[in-house]
Amino acid sequence: MLIKIYPDNPNPREIERVVNVLRDGGIIIYPTDTLYAIGCDALNVRAVEKICALKGINPQKSNLSIICNDLSNISEYAKVSTPVFKIMKKNLPGPFTFILPTTSSLPKIYKSKKTVGIRVPDNNIIREIVKQLGNPVLSTSVKDENDEVEYTTDPELIHEKWENFADIVIDGGYGGIEPSTVVDCTTDEPQIIRQGKGILIL
Repeated sequence: MLIKIYPDNPNPREIERVVNVLRDGGIIIYPTDTLYAIGCDALNVRAVEKICALKGINPQKSNLSIICNDLSNISEYAKVSTPVFKIMKKNLPGPFTFILPTTSSLPKIYKSKKTVGIRVPDNNIIREIVKQLGNPVLSTSVKDENDEVEYTTDPELIHEKWENFADIVIDGGYGGIEPSTVVDCTTDEPQIIRQGKGILIL
């Protein structure tokens, strides 16, 4: 199902439809401030496993990333030192993924890696979904190395490719082609491990 949601003023009824699908363990494709992403309720292990299997992600070896609505509840899911929190506050919402040590409230699937990627995108649609859901949303980009760029940026083509897998594809306008900047904050000095769209302010 393809549904149109406007990023400037997301329709509460459409947001609620998406949230209900997530609560039922469904899978959605949604816009961020970088690429379109595939996600589910990040605390629903069965849905997370389904996405990992499809994307060939091994949770033991790869960082899983979650989207939070804002910085207020990040400490529920990740351990954040005061200096790192200050850096995150300067840069979020924005096109960054901050790698942090996990806390015990995340399901076991996240714990084997002991770290989690935290995103707070500058996109009203997904942040409103997370806010209404009350849980973070898993985030992994729809981008595939072999994909033509249109199949990662045009919501109608994304829907054409993924409609048999995703319960809902959200058309929030054309997506970007540059991924988020990934910042490893597991040591005292934050390290950029992938330079993407975001320019980090320290």
